[in-house]
Amino acid sequence: MKLGIIGLPGSGKTTVFEALSQTISDTGKREGTRISTSRVPDQRVDILSRIFKPQKTTYAQVEYLLPGKQDMLRAVRDSDSLIHVLRNFGVYGLKDPNPYEDFSNLDQELILADLVVAEKRLERLQAENKKGKKADPEELTLVNECCKYLEEGVPLRKFPHIASAPILRGFAFLSAKPMLVLFNNEDDREEIPDIEGLTDKEDSMVIRAKLEQELAQMSKEEAEEFLSEFGIAASAKNRVVSKSYELMGLISFFTVGDDEVRAWTIKKSTQAIDAAEVIHTDLKKGFIRAEVVSYNDFMAAGSITEARKHGTVRLEGKTYVVSDGDIINVRFNV
Repeated sequence: MKLGIIGLPGSGKTTVFEALSQTISDTGKREGTRISTSRVPDQRVDILSRIFKPQKTTYAQVEYLLPGKQDMLRAVRDSDSLIHVLRNFGVYGLKDPNPYEDFSNLDQELILADLVVAEKRLERLQAENKKGKKADPEELTLVNECCKYLEEGVPLRKFPHIASAPILRGFAFLSAKPMLVLFNNEDDREEIPDIEGLTDKEDSMVIRAKLEQELAQMSKEEAEEFLSEFGIAASAKNRVVSKSYELMGLISFFTVGDDEVRAWTIKKSTQAIDAAEVIHTDLKKGFIRAEVVSYNDFMAAGSITEARKHGTVRLEGKTYVVSDGDIINVRFNV
């Protein structure tokens, strides 16, 4: 999962990046695009690892991308989701923060960039039609819709059938990506602002980025004390990842054993045979059955052996829809 961080100059997006990725860079090295990969916190993986004591424990991964100043929109085109950072703190010499205006200005840039791409594609499809080469009717219909909505100034993420259409995936429309609006608040302000037309229409969260940046550099013990002192229920990293999973419709399933305990990330409604492919292509090719037990049932039983005795380990076929927290062992033959 790649999360692209965007925001106007002065929004604090660099501080947000460093808080989320738990990295610090010298001021002189902050000009170009920065990428950091972090593990997705998951207490279930911690617990399973303690139980199985594997040689290796592998968490799901999240990649944070902070574009350089010159190529922000181009750099985040291949991101899975966007984090839009809005300044909600005062800065000496700058006007008072106006998150609604800042959000609207940058969102319109995304929309305009998408409109250019959609109009070019529509022109090509129409030209091909004139030459007798029939365009894909689904693509033609969807691209026409894109142009209509974008011309009206509406982001494509508001239309799920467009945002999720496989035939449009190659266009990497910016305004179609799931977006989390992150209000970057003053250190002493933890509440989310109530802004009509923004907080009632967009998925939003608050971060106190300077505090979180400090938190990211602390030891576990120091961090726990810090969280308590400032009334922070969970670190921004945990909250942002959790919300991003929710926005993108992602879940985790697990494979366990003496060799490795591992978390795998898939879309909701993924069938067992496609989840098997995420582990290895051979598992899909030779798929026979999936042995499945939910995390909660496993924990209630205490072991796979006991879960079998309780009847909570099931054999599922190719079309079984994987649930969040399923522990899966794929039976296959290649």
